Amino acid sequence: MQLKLSASQLPFAPLLLIAPFFLWGTAMVAMKGVIPHTTPLFMAGVRLIPAGMLILIAAAFMDKPQPKGWAAWLWIALFGLVDGTLFQGFLAEGLVRTSAGLGSVMIDSQPLAVALLSLWLFQEHIGFWGWLGLGLGVTGISLIGLPDEWILHFLDSGANMTIGNWQDLFASGEWLMLLAALSMAVGTVLIRFVCRYADPVTATGWHMILGGLPLWGISSVVESQQWENLGGSDLIALGYATVFGSAIAYGLFFYFASSGSLTSLSSLTFLTPVFALIFGNLFLSEVLSPLQWVGVFLTLISIYLINQRDTLAGQNDTMTVGEIANIQQPVLEASAKKLNPITLAVRESEPEILP
Repeated sequence: MQLKLSASQLPFAPLLLIAPFFLWGTAMVAMKGVIPHTTPLFMAGVRLIPAGMLILIAAAFMDKPQPKGWAAWLWIALFGLVDGTLFQGFLAEGLVRTSAGLGSVMIDSQPLAVALLSLWLFQEHIGFWGWLGLGLGVTGISLIGLPDEWILHFLDSGANMTIGNWQDLFASGEWLMLLAALSMAVGTVLIRFVCRYADPVTATGWHMILGGLPLWGISSVVESQQWENLGGSDLIALGYATVFGSAIAYGLFFYFASSGSLTSLSSLTFLTPVFALIFGNLFLSEVLSPLQWVGVFLTLISIYLINQRDTLAGQNDTMTVGEIANIQQPVLEASAKKLNPITLAVRESEPEILP
């Protein structure tokens, strides 16, 4: 996998890579019964602020350094605004105004935006197999989330969507889910810049607190009866979504996003609706249609294609001459006269130089 270099030093690395998306999917199932009993912005703040505090406590036990300097705090504040306030705010308001299926399709399409941003900002290689995987992933989550009658009608009549249909679509809140997806995509890319000035774990904790405070502030002004109707089961669901669906999930996700391939990591987001469907079937007796099973299969194939795109394109895991040159650049500059005559021999002796 493209992510193995960033996670190879962690125990159970493959499980840890998948864990955020498993936790997000199951948290969505846990939150289904809570939404009618509370308000969206208050719930979004609950998912952020306590979770951020838990991450900072864990960071203290891990001896992680706190942010220092105005540059670090400015990047964390921007990170919190985009990935905290905007993402969770748009997501919470969008869930109230749209169906869960269509909402999940739009929110989980963000790997496309991440791939484009990573290609533009970090020159991440995507290639034919990567783009094919992204296309299959969006197709898969569409089959999972969209109503079967929509898909069958589309296949029967072709892509004839009237302007009125699109106006109704965006008026019902799906545009909020699209804005949430774009916010999460930008936040995923921002962590690279944040980590130049701060530790990724502590930055994640602070960005959740700074991003959640405005949500609670707005909620106190425009919302009412945020917690009066919450029961015991609702509090348990909120606790699960906060601890597991936010603190642990976001901590792991942004740790991996701070290094490695953003396109490959973000592609695992396609797993979120798959886990939501599976556990919705187990705990809420939700039945998967044949089209949804096809969507699950396409989603898994897409993740494989994206994460194995270099291997499928005939490129093995060894470093290219260009990558070696980038790594060795400071040494080459320091002793150019000595190393220039043997620059072309670096690749031939690579196993000895880079064991």
